[in-house]
Amino acid sequence: MDKSIYTKTYARLIGKLKKAREEAKLKQKDVAKRLKRTQSYVSKIESGQSRLDIVQLKEIAQVYKKNLEFFIK
Repeated sequence: MDKSIYTKTYARLIGKLKKAREEAKLKQKDVAKRLKRTQSYVSKIESGQSRLDIVQLKEIAQVYKKNLEFFIK
């Protein structure tokens, strides 16, 4: 059984995260600052090296001014 981080569904989520960041006209370091995290934290999420939980996704969605539905649809 594949781990969910390697599925097509998770890859789509990562793509939507990148798209939302770009639409918000933010760089990874800007997002990191707003989340009070490091730039590498954001980079690892966007590269699929780090798995998101729902709480983290909600925090990121707020930074990007998107509903959670945008990411899970």
